[in-house]
Order: sequence, then structure tokens, then C-alpha cells
Amino acid sequence: MKESLLNNFSEIVVEKPADKIIQQIRELISSGQLNPGDRLPSERMLSEKFGVGRTSVRDAIRKLEFYGILRTLPQSGTVVAGLGIAALEGLITDVLELERRDFRSLVETRVLLEVSAAENAAERRTEDDLQRLSNALLAHKNALTNNVSAVEEDLLFHLKIAEASQNSVLNSLMLIITPEIMHYFTKHDVCGEGRAELAVEQHEEILQYITEKNVDKVGDTMREHLKDISEYVKTLKEQPFLNGNGHNK
Repeated sequence: MKESLLNNFSEIVVEKPADKIIQQIRELISSGQLNPGDRLPSERMLSEKFGVGRTSVRDAIRKLEFYGILRTLPQSGTVVAGLGIAALEGLITDVLELERRDFRSLVETRVLLEVSAAENAAERRTEDDLQRLSNALLAHKNALTNNVSAVEEDLLFHLKIAEASQNSVLNSLMLIITPEIMHYFTKHDVCGEGRAELAVEQHEEILQYITEKNVDKVGDTMREHLKDISEYVKTLKEQPFLNGNGHNK
């Protein structure tokens, strides 16, 4: 097929269920059917109504809670925040547009978050944190030994570092942006052959410094660990962010 003809076609984008749920909530707010203070149905009921898994419902609610659009109150469930309708609509638009912004800036932000998370973890980690990090590292090694994709295990180790940082906002930001970045780099094989084994070695070193509470060393090692992606994004022009399937928006 001639390349000029191929250029007439465009990629089909499938939106994530969580984003569709967020859009529906925005429409209900805009139409006045959902107002500040109103309580949402339970996750189970929403899951059945939307026809999607509870994970998608939970992801949508988590995002909206992070941005202050929803609030979960003890014994009251999840309610719409007490903000004006215009403010709520604007905030929801920002949540959805976050996934369409400059990918290079997003990766740069990830590096800053990861280094801070590692340094905080070295200062604040508990024995339970160290055990969870060790378990995540072992799972990563086992996946490589069994010659299967270790993307999820790699991601889990980084998220456990964020948990060990004892900073709930930093941890929430990592949960939002890191999985999407991992999808992109896996799809485009950014790190290349042999990178998986090196990643495990660097994870071992990072865990060692967190265990030793060596803040300076762990920060430097995390920067080195993320050097490949930092160098890669410097070669990119501005790109739209991705959806959960690794497609451009």
C-alpha cells in the first residue's frame, strides 16, 4: 500500500472505562442531576449500572477524590464536594485533559517524583515497608527467571517505594501517572534489550540504600536508574499523553 494512502487512515482510540465514568459524572453535574453534597451509589451498584468492573469504578472515584471533586466520608459514603457547579465542571475537565498533555513534561515530573520518593523512603521506611519492597523485588526477579513480561512487577517495586515515602500526595501522583508511562515505554521498547536485567540490579541497589537510610546515595541511584527515559524524552517533540492501552489521545 502506498504510504500516501496509508496516511489517510487514523488510529482508532478506545477510551478507558474510568474516563467514560468521569465524563458521565460531569454530565450529571452539568445537568443539575448531581449536586454538591449528593451521595453516589456504592461501587457495586455503579459497577453493575455501568457494566464495567469495580476496578474501573474505583479508579474513576480515586481520581476525582484526588482532585477534590468527590469526598469519601465515614459512614456516609462518597459525596460530591461542596464546590460550585462551575468549579466542579472545570476541575473534571482538568482531570480528563491531564491525559492529553505534553508527554515529555510528564516523564520529567515522574523523575522528580521518583527521586523524592526514594529519598523520603530512605528517611521514613518501616520494617514492613522493607518487607514489601523485598517481596516486590523477588517477584520481579522470578518473572524474569520464568522469561515472562515483568512490567507489572517492575512498576510494583516503584509504587512500593512511593508507599514507603509516607507521603500520601506523592503516592497518589505516582499511582496516576506511572502506569501510563510504563505502557508507553513497553510498547515502544524504549529501554531496549538487556535493560530488564540491569533494572533488577539497580532495584537491588536502591533497596540496599533505602535499608541503610542512605538518602544521598539512593537519590543518585534513582536518577541513574531513570537516565534512559530522561534521555529518551529529550528527543521527543511535544506529544499527547496516552490512554491506558498505550494509544495516543
